Amino acid sequence: MPLRKPSPDEGYDIWPAFRLGEGLIHAGYRSMAERLLEHSVVIFDGYTGVSWNRFKDEFMTVAGENGIRVRWIQTDHFLKPEKVIMEMTSPWSGGDDPLFGKICELNLADFFKMEDLTAVTPDPDSDINILAGPGASLAGWEGLTVYADIPKNELQYRAREGAVTNLGIRAQEGFVTYPGIKKLSGPKEMYKRSYFIDWPVLNRHKAAILGSVNLIVDAQRDDNPVWAEGNTLREALTAMSRNMFRVRPWFEPGPWGGTWIKENIRGLSMEAPNYAWSFELITPENGLLLESSSLLLEVSFDSLMYTAAEAVLGDCHSRFGTNFPIRFDFLDTFDGGNLSLQCHPRPGYTKEHFGEDFTQEESYYILDTKEDATVFLGFRDDVDPADFKTSLEESRDRQTPFDADRFVMRHPSEKHDLFLIPYGTVHGSGKNNLVLEISTTPYIFTFKMYDWLRKDLNGQPRDLNIERAMDNLFFDRKGNHVTEKLKSKPALLEEGAGWQLWHLPTHETHLYDVCRYHIQTSVQILTENRCLVMNLVEGEKILVETQNGMSQVISYAETYVIPAAAGGIRVTNLSDSEAVIVKAFIK
Repeated sequence: MPLRKPSPDEGYDIWPAFRLGEGLIHAGYRSMAERLLEHSVVIFDGYTGVSWNRFKDEFMTVAGENGIRVRWIQTDHFLKPEKVIMEMTSPWSGGDDPLFGKICELNLADFFKMEDLTAVTPDPDSDINILAGPGASLAGWEGLTVYADIPKNELQYRAREGAVTNLGIRAQEGFVTYPGIKKLSGPKEMYKRSYFIDWPVLNRHKAAILGSVNLIVDAQRDDNPVWAEGNTLREALTAMSRNMFRVRPWFEPGPWGGTWIKENIRGLSMEAPNYAWSFELITPENGLLLESSSLLLEVSFDSLMYTAAEAVLGDCHSRFGTNFPIRFDFLDTFDGGNLSLQCHPRPGYTKEHFGEDFTQEESYYILDTKEDATVFLGFRDDVDPADFKTSLEESRDRQTPFDADRFVMRHPSEKHDLFLIPYGTVHGSGKNNLVLEISTTPYIFTFKMYDWLRKDLNGQPRDLNIERAMDNLFFDRKGNHVTEKLKSKPALLEEGAGWQLWHLPTHETHLYDVCRYHIQTSVQILTENRCLVMNLVEGEKILVETQNGMSQVISYAETYVIPAAAGGIRVTNLSDSEAVIVKAFIK
């Protein structure tokens, strides 16, 4: 991410930022050190993956220049032994499963020898005492509290480079075996452990202290971190929760990735082999950008939910708490390949095996297509479950092609189609689609059954989950049931001068519903105390004005969120032709 927001181009903005007043974001170690060195006690908490030693070196340099004696203590000295942590977290680690574990129920204090951590007290002979690292607040010190955040994408880049480890794990390299417990190395294993153990534990701690943090630090740039006052952050998040926002999208290549994103979204690296995904709104991993005097500061999306979840979610807050329930992302297969044949788990299975409170319920909104675009969805009428499973296993074991069309229906796809993919349904986008995937938020529970014998971008086989899929598939979703029930049939709900509102009904099990506005001039849209997730799927740009005085131009393909507390918005078409907006919300 650039330090400063680039001058805006026409079209999709890959650095969408919520604007603050001037001079509220600061850059550099020196400015931060000078702020910290005004205090005799500093509690410097934060996320795993932060370069704590770099902060120490930079602060010590500034302190030395000013003749200030600093006692710097890091919390990793008080962690329990790695073996104890591995044993303690084994119920949630997933064992030998390469992809899945279970959401950890422990707290950050469980990872520490708390009697040793709380026994450490500020040294009166030092000018400044700094306790730094994840969990610093657990020591109970009174002083200036700082929190260093780091985006999940940057954290994963550092994991791929071998520059960071998991919480409480000393080294990434090699295999370390404890009795009954295997610790694997590499970024894939690190990601699994992060998703199921580190992030839930660290997020609970962040939620507990965010309201009292005095400074927030964006630590993704080792050479030039940025920071702001805690009150500035909380005021910005509160304003955001009553107006509108976009998250920072995150683009990733993949083995089936296509060309649409590269050709239509400016500012991305052309060195990537392709772009398979745009994480438009996958809130456990996306960040929120704040801008002041052109400086950019990123915080995790959950910071907004820990500050103002009820304002964001409205009526469904009691059901979802601080979890944001809707997900938008792009799947780009233009000139690429088919997605794997896959399905997602049933709710009871998700809760029992993975500890998630709700499951992955998808739909494919077709934003754009090329010739011969198709979607795999549902079984053929003559499917035999045993034959289906045997054929999949033979393909996996012998590395021979699987005849997908013998078992799975293939449907032509056109712009603005909505294919419904309730849990337990076999599906996968074919090539030459740009899919706006609308879903509930759990996002990694994809059981691949066949992946066209291809390797990942590192040349390794992609993991298949045939057994898990067979435990969750509905084989009665076939034939006429698919054509009648799993392709949405739009119906006109309302219309006025210069606009129409269409309902795109979702499946009866889907938690969310979908509507579509066709706007020639302008339209007033009320939230009715529901959070609205929207995307401009047709047209060049629109102007969105909130009831609380904020306005923003939204360009084609951009995803944006209208919190429940916004009350309503007015959307004005700034395009030469009709503007079309998709809206998703919890039923």
